Amino acid sequence: MNLTPTDSTASIASTNRAVPDRSAKMPQKKTASAASTPAPVAGVASVTQLTTKLAEYLTPSELKKVKEAYRFSDEAHLGQMRMSGEPYISHPIAVAEICADWKLDAQAIMAALLHDVMEDQDVRKDELIERFGAPVANLVDGLSKLEKIEFQSQVEAQAENFRKMLLAMARDVRVILVKLADRLHNMRTLGSMAPAKKRRIARETMEVYVPIAHRLGLNNIYRELQDLAFSHLYPMRYKTLGKAVKAARGNRREVVSKILESVNNTLDATGIPAQVYGREKTLYGIYTKMLNKRLSFSQVLDIYGFRVVVDSFANCYVALGTLHALFKPMPGKFKDYIAIPKLNGYQSLHTTLIGPYGTPIEFQIRTQDMHRVAESGVAAHWLYKDDEGSLSDLQQRTHAWLQSLLDIQKQTGDSAEFLEHVKVDLFPDSVYVFTPKSKIIALPRGATALDFAYTIHTDIGDQTIAVKINLEQVPLRTELRNGDIVEIITSPSSRPNPNWLGFVRTGKARSAIRHHLRTINLTESIELGRRLLSQALVTLNLDPELPAPVAERLLNESSAKSLDDLYADIGVGKRMAALVARHILGMVENDQLVPRPQIDVNGEVLPKKIDPVVIYGSEGVSVQLASCCQPIPGDAIIGQMKRDQGLTIHTHDCDVARRQHSKEPDRWIDVVWGSDIDRRFDCSITLLARNEKGILARVAAEIGESDSNITHVGMDEDKDHMITYLHFTVQVEDRVHLARLMRNLRSIPGVTRLLRDKG
Repeated sequence: MNLTPTDSTASIASTNRAVPDRSAKMPQKKTASAASTPAPVAGVASVTQLTTKLAEYLTPSELKKVKEAYRFSDEAHLGQMRMSGEPYISHPIAVAEICADWKLDAQAIMAALLHDVMEDQDVRKDELIERFGAPVANLVDGLSKLEKIEFQSQVEAQAENFRKMLLAMARDVRVILVKLADRLHNMRTLGSMAPAKKRRIARETMEVYVPIAHRLGLNNIYRELQDLAFSHLYPMRYKTLGKAVKAARGNRREVVSKILESVNNTLDATGIPAQVYGREKTLYGIYTKMLNKRLSFSQVLDIYGFRVVVDSFANCYVALGTLHALFKPMPGKFKDYIAIPKLNGYQSLHTTLIGPYGTPIEFQIRTQDMHRVAESGVAAHWLYKDDEGSLSDLQQRTHAWLQSLLDIQKQTGDSAEFLEHVKVDLFPDSVYVFTPKSKIIALPRGATALDFAYTIHTDIGDQTIAVKINLEQVPLRTELRNGDIVEIITSPSSRPNPNWLGFVRTGKARSAIRHHLRTINLTESIELGRRLLSQALVTLNLDPELPAPVAERLLNESSAKSLDDLYADIGVGKRMAALVARHILGMVENDQLVPRPQIDVNGEVLPKKIDPVVIYGSEGVSVQLASCCQPIPGDAIIGQMKRDQGLTIHTHDCDVARRQHSKEPDRWIDVVWGSDIDRRFDCSITLLARNEKGILARVAAEIGESDSNITHVGMDEDKDHMITYLHFTVQVEDRVHLARLMRNLRSIPGVTRLLRDKG
């Protein structure tokens, strides 16, 4: 921003004032400045430009309140400097200016000016409520980090800060608008930071703030934040690509001018009032295209695009036809975001044409109202308050997404998991499908039929047993495509399966399934977790019964509310028993409570005998039998701890288990079958039989006589060799029962071969 001296009511001169005690320590948070700007000798920050902008749309009484907030912030940050040497107050002023460009209301502008006073200067919330009212204080509180709480790690602290901010955003969207303005100014002035800190902030911006800006339709900020983050994450690539684009700009100026002239003349001749202008793709957009399609810069031909803004909805399609008559369209490169808007409310017609010299050119065609929403997103609600009717659909979409954040929060165990679910839902690409009643549902690309069910309602997702896509029954894991008509079939007795976590894509589906597994099967998870931790403690020569002081300290350091919560986390795979046991070892070593290991005659430590975890197959969903190998009692087995899915049992010779064991060896434990197991287990077998009359009936009868039950049957036919493949899923007690069944089946005339399927 401009640093110009002004009158005493509108500026501060940091060198001419006394410094209060509370700001004597200069916080290093958010202290960024432009790399090219030298540190001024005497920093002066001007608020004149801000008040000029605000006077255009705020009432005198509102402007008076904003000035009061400025004076309070000025006094609070007195003596605090940015790393560039500027007075710190210049940052809140700049953030407020960005918010003023969106014409946010007086409360949001006041929050922008005050957004750091609680975090940096220990101003209490009740003080802000008394001075400026509860709405402003709530906005500032939503923007403040949780600095006073101790966390296990920086990752946990950051995740909790994001959760606080996003939940505040769900209650009042102005929180995220001010936060994005704050992040935008910090990214513009990141030059004075250390390289490692630059990269961390840039990565955080790219992973969280860029997709939020896109999700809210703030495309101008979305693009600028992307490029700024790119420039700090990969500075050399950014500079090299910038030089290449600058050179290409000169080489292609003639082509761009020729296209603009042709389009303007054609539209004028058709009688369509339109504004046509060229736009250059962002450096990050060009970079990702080169990366994803493995192209060199010279192969990226469409670094330029054109935007056509017309006067009416109907003229969007007339202009499209006119352009298609002028230049040949590329097949498969037309998208109608007017009929089906994007999740963030964006509407335009997109088409790619073959221009002069064979160059592909992208055109975006939209009305002025669509253009306003495309550039400003939800901020357009404040930009044009007198025209809210046309924005009602956008407001409803935004409200639905913000409400989903609250739904995810209710079902989420911790802040890191909450952030993971939210990130999943911030994907920019979407797929559009229909309910049987023709209602359009937008989902992230890659979403499955089960994601669709959870999007409709959590209860429908929980009770899903089957799904039809375009009237054809398909598996729940089937990925959806644009235009699919999806019908969900439910049953009141159905419950979520842990295996569903392996293929659902949306945050709402993941959080709902995990919530069910944690709450409905809590007792099973606690018992399994207790057994796993006891085994891990015995491995380290520790008593599996934790002394009360050790248990209390463990809960304090692990942020678990009780030992049962800790056991449940271990039982569902959220925490690793081995890591918890090592943490306990570190605590008791410091307190000298470690029992002495047993020593043999040669002076070597005797290994502690470790008992494997006993499995009965009746533990419920906390213990799953892998579908790839279908273990049954009598098989040699091994257990895999999967996050939020508990313990999965594989046979020792399972190919899937071998592959996964090599990737995550720490997640595997020894398990054995218990005795006196009173249940039956699914097992798949395949018979090769001669294609003759009655063979299926004879096989089915023999299975029944062998005290087994058929749960599934399939058949393939090899007509060339007159052979039929019969695939059965049967229920057996154990390997002995299976061996007896297979021996009886081999004795049937016509059966030539029989084998057990494992994967």
